[in-house]
Amino acid sequence: MTYSIIARDPITGELGVASQSHYFALGRVVTFARAGVGVVATQSFVNPAYGPNGLDLMASGASAATALTSLLAKDEDRELRQVAFLDAGGGKAMFTGDRCVPHRAQLEASNVVVLGNMLASDAVVPAMLTAYEDTGGPLLDRMLAAMDAGEAAGGDARGRMSAALLLVPAAITPARWANRLIDVRVDEHPEPLAELRRLAKLSQAHTILGASVFTPGLLSSEAATGPQLAEALRMLTEAQALIGADPEPTFWKGVLLIRAGEIASGRRLVAAIAAARPQYRTFVDGLYAVGILQLSSNELLGA
Repeated sequence: MTYSIIARDPITGELGVASQSHYFALGRVVTFARAGVGVVATQSFVNPAYGPNGLDLMASGASAATALTSLLAKDEDRELRQVAFLDAGGGKAMFTGDRCVPHRAQLEASNVVVLGNMLASDAVVPAMLTAYEDTGGPLLDRMLAAMDAGEAAGGDARGRMSAALLLVPAAITPARWANRLIDVRVDEHPEPLAELRRLAKLSQAHTILGASVFTPGLLSSEAATGPQLAEALRMLTEAQALIGADPEPTFWKGVLLIRAGEIASGRRLVAAIAAARPQYRTFVDGLYAVGILQLSSNELLGA
């Protein structure tokens, strides 16, 4: 029915969970994560309560093993469940009930658990673990490699439909909205893992875009200049390379240059985008109306 990975980066402490299934919108009920606490994958005739309840127990100080044992004891249908917990310290716990549909398996290694049920072959779960351990780089790349390997080995016996991925930081931050590094779902798609990978990379790009534009004071106070401007422009260039066709990072480069008094350089960027997408003229006037830009669209771009 579903195969998943939960993992922890031992260096950064980041925690992640990813899953794919022939099941509509599995991200609603299978994948759960909380910064500084842990991650959960709950599947096979899924009981979604294992997600929030398990995270609450781990947040209160219970280990992954204690939390899962406690919840299984209260579940009369536990033999239908397949569940894995990973806590912020790297503690792991997993359970595959005797009534989970074959092929079914669960495997673990340091800071990682892979598991699946209703699979096309018994090669799926071992392939996931091998790919995870053989792939270098960030946690995200290793998890995506594991998911791709599971699909290549046969994946869900019924085919594919949806996928989800959550990545959270090692510690809770005061800004609650920053406690999920990546949160993407593919609810229905012919190639959900390919789309999941695209959205994950796009999520990273838009995080860079947001950080470069919405840095405190960048738009609300005096115009950025010097090193602050240079860093914002660098980040926007990086975001544009990752995002591709959507010109918004380049537009914001133009805005920042115009605010800094580099009118000619900024105008060239904004004019090129407005020529291709006339709706940006209205956006320019909106920014002018609230004082973010010091020139209107007519002044910048002509009537």
